[in-house]
Amino acid sequence: MSGGLYSLDHKDFDKNLDLKSVRPYGDTMNDGKVQLSFTLPVPCGDEALQAAKDVIRSMGLENPQIVYFKELAPGFTFFNAYGECTKTIDFTSIHVAKADVKKMGMKDIDEYIKQTLNRKIVVVGASTGTDAHTVGIDAIMNMKGFAGHYGLERYEMFEAYNLGSQVLNEDFIAKAIELKADALLVSQTVTQKNVHIKNMTELVEMLEAEGIRSKVVLVAGGARITHELAKEIGFDAGFGPNSFAEDVGAFIAQEMARRLAK
Repeated sequence: MSGGLYSLDHKDFDKNLDLKSVRPYGDTMNDGKVQLSFTLPVPCGDEALQAAKDVIRSMGLENPQIVYFKELAPGFTFFNAYGECTKTIDFTSIHVAKADVKKMGMKDIDEYIKQTLNRKIVVVGASTGTDAHTVGIDAIMNMKGFAGHYGLERYEMFEAYNLGSQVLNEDFIAKAIELKADALLVSQTVTQKNVHIKNMTELVEMLEAEGIRSKVVLVAGGARITHELAKEIGFDAGFGPNSFAEDVGAFIAQEMARRLAK
């Protein structure tokens, strides 16, 4: 991947960071180095190597380098490669919709709930629809959590119910009503053909039909979930990758406190 200071070719890069003109970083500021992995449906060989380089160039990247390739199956070749991006972006112009939440730790969240609500928050979570994956909802709900971040079951002031996967929206709502849930957490991992959007939209419509949408804090999470998407569908918040139980818990607690103050 060497380039810039470690390249045999002399290249003069502006080593100063300019947030109005940001390029990928390899080993030298502004060298534009990027790493790619992809598969082409072509037989492994010299022609495949050239095809991979042509694909990289077609992406607008310069100096394509194939550092690893392997036949996955007859007629399919996998590549690891590098290229140089010449385009820049203005980082200062980027504005991303985010959940309105103050960062808090587990103990702070529990104390905040005691002071503002003076009761436990009932949370019901599930991977709804046909989604059979539980990694996301387990990371947020289960006591052990994920990557050192404990789940809501470990929190003193949350009463957490994890219904697991492939929970139909009607069953999810019925359980929420039975448990008198304050908040509903929906995990969506499967997103092929935007099935998650259809499922989330259906849930919002069913909650509205039951007359309880405004009575619960509705949160979605998943690898392709953004706060902007969740809000557009009718959720109160959306959390994507690198979100943990304290992020979700803090939002629920603060949102309930905001509603109580109205």
